[in-house]
Amino acid sequence: MAKTEKTFEESIARLEEIVGALEKGDAQLADSLKLFEEGTKLVGACGKMLDEAEQKVVKLAKGADGAPVESEFTGEAEGNGR
Repeated sequence: MAKTEKTFEESIARLEEIVGALEKGDAQLADSLKLFEEGTKLVGACGKMLDEAEQKVVKLAKGADGAPVESEFTGEAEGNGR
C-alpha cells in the first residue's frame, strides 16, 4: 500500500480524531500509544507544512510611485511601537 502525503487540513482533522479518542480514555494502552505516536508524527508534519508556508509569504508595501513592491516577510510589525 503506497503512502500518500496528507494535506494540512486532513492532518488537522485526523489529529482532532486522535485527541477525541484519547480523551475518551476507553482504548487499550497499546492502542493509545499507537494513536499518540501517530499524533506526534502528524504534529511534526503540520509544523513542517506551516514552516514551508511561512517561507512563501511575502510582504507587500507601497513603493515610491504608489505601485506595490514585494519584500521578504520578517514576521515583525513595523511602526506600531511594540
